[in-house]
Amino acid sequence: MTDKQTAIPLERIDSRIFLIRGQKVMLSTHLAELYEVEPRALVQAVKRNSERFPEDFMFQLNNDEFANLKSQIVTSSWGGLRRAVPYAFTEQGVAMLSSVLHSRRAVLVNIEIMRAFVRLRQMLASNTGLARKLAALEKKYDTQFKVVFDAIRELMTPPEPKKKRSISFAPWKEK
Repeated sequence: MTDKQTAIPLERIDSRIFLIRGQKVMLSTHLAELYEVEPRALVQAVKRNSERFPEDFMFQLNNDEFANLKSQIVTSSWGGLRRAVPYAFTEQGVAMLSSVLHSRRAVLVNIEIMRAFVRLRQMLASNTGLARKLAALEKKYDTQFKVVFDAIRELMTPPEPKKKRSISFAPWKEK
């Protein structure tokens, strides 16, 4: 298997990193999809090696977290009714997965996921640095530039997640 055969589009990984309980995580269902294994096989491998996955590496979502996540992300990949809510893996937990899945694909996919986490950290760090520089400039210049600074801040703010819109049909009215 070559690296090109396992190449995963960056957006496919980036779109599966969520912020839950203040931590950047990936869900077991999405990881299983990327590793090309059944979700239950992934969870079973983790449970067999539970000593490798302390709470700061992995945790199971509660029902409220899962319901909230499902309402925010409108996809068909949730597999309909589920018996159990998925597990969330932190960056360290994802790194540990390649050691328990024992496949070349797991190692190659993990490399791509680790790169995605590094890119995310770099983006957050550069945005923080930019915010500090902007605050310093704002203090230095008078209020005539306030509009400019406010516009720049607005551009730096991530967009709100799109809300699901419902479509309704009004009954035909006769005149």
